Amino acid sequence: MVIIGIILLIGLLIVGSYFYTNINYMKKPLQQMYAAGFIEKQTKLEDGTVLNYGEGPRNGKTPLFLIHGQGMTWEDYAKVLPELSKHYDVYAVDCHGHGKSDWNPEKYKAKVMAEDFAEFIEGVIGEKVVLSGHSSGGMIAAWMAAYYPELVLGTIIEDAPFFSTELERRENTYVWQYGFQLYEDFKNQDEITSYFAYSLKHSYWRKMFGDFLWNKLSKDAIKYYEKHPNEPVHLVYLPPQINRMFESETYPVDRKFGETFYDHSWFEDYDQVAVLKNIKSPTVFLKANTNYDGDLLVAALSDEDVDRVIALLDYGKRVNIDTPGHDIHYDKPKEFTERLVQFLNDHT
Repeated sequence: MVIIGIILLIGLLIVGSYFYTNINYMKKPLQQMYAAGFIEKQTKLEDGTVLNYGEGPRNGKTPLFLIHGQGMTWEDYAKVLPELSKHYDVYAVDCHGHGKSDWNPEKYKAKVMAEDFAEFIEGVIGEKVVLSGHSSGGMIAAWMAAYYPELVLGTIIEDAPFFSTELERRENTYVWQYGFQLYEDFKNQDEITSYFAYSLKHSYWRKMFGDFLWNKLSKDAIKYYEKHPNEPVHLVYLPPQINRMFESETYPVDRKFGETFYDHSWFEDYDQVAVLKNIKSPTVFLKANTNYDGDLLVAALSDEDVDRVIALLDYGKRVNIDTPGHDIHYDKPKEFTERLVQFLNDHT
C-alpha cells in the first residue's frame, strides 16, 4: 500500500506539474517582463498615427528596437525582454494594424511603416539603435537599415521571408496556401462566419493530428475563443508547442493587414535586392530550420534564399538556429538572446 501510495503521489505530481506549466507558460513570461521594469506606452506621430509600444528600463545602454512579425504584438517578445534589458535599453513596438497601435489600412505598407518607425526612433529614442525584426518585421528593419543609415547601428533579421514572397514564388509556400489564400477563400464563402473556425477546418495540421483529434481540439479552441474573444486561445491541457498553433492565430490583428500580402501592396516600392544591397551596417540573419512537404515550402524562406540575402549584403552573416518553428525568439529564447548580446559586443 505504501508503494502504491508513493506511485500515485508521483503520478499526481507529474500531472500537476504538467498542468501548472501549461496554465502558466503564457502568464509567467509576461509577469517576469513587467517585473523587470517594462511598461506599455503610446506615442502620437506628426500625422496623428498612434503607435503602442513596450519600453524597458532606461539605463543609458545601447537602444534596441524590436519589430514583431505579422499577427503578433510587442508582448510576443516577453520571454527574451528581461534578459535583453540587462544589456540594452529595449523598445518593442506594436506594428500598424496590430495590438493597440492604429488600425489604418493606408499604413499597411513596408515602406510607410519603416518611415513611421524612423520617426519613432528620432522622436522617442533620440539616438542610433540596433534593429531586430522578425518575419515581416525583419523586412521592415532591412528597409530602415538601407534607407535610414543615420539611425541604425546594425540589424538582426529573424527569419524574414526574403524572395519567397515574390510573385513567382509565394504560391508554393505554407503561409500563402494556409494563410493569405485561405483568408481569401473564407471571404468568398458564406457557410462559416468565423475566420478562426474556417482556418481550423482547413488547417494544414489536420492531417498530422487526424480528423478525430483535430476536430476535438478545434471545438475546444473555438469555444475558448468565443468565451475570450480579446485574448489568444489557450487550452490548458495542451503543451505550449501545440497551443502555439491556436495562440498565434488569435492575437489582436486587423485581417486587412494580411490582405496587403495577398494583393502585394505591402511591397509597394520594395525592391528586395535593392534594399539588401543598400545596407552598409553589420547585419546578422537568424535562420530557422527549412522544411518541405513535397514542393510546399513549410518555412519562411529556403536555404538558397538566405544565401542570396547574405551575398547581397556588404557586411552580412548567417546564423542557423535549430528550431522547426518560425518564431526563434519564442521557441529558442536563450539562443536568440545570446545572439543579440553577441551582436552588441561585436559591433557596438
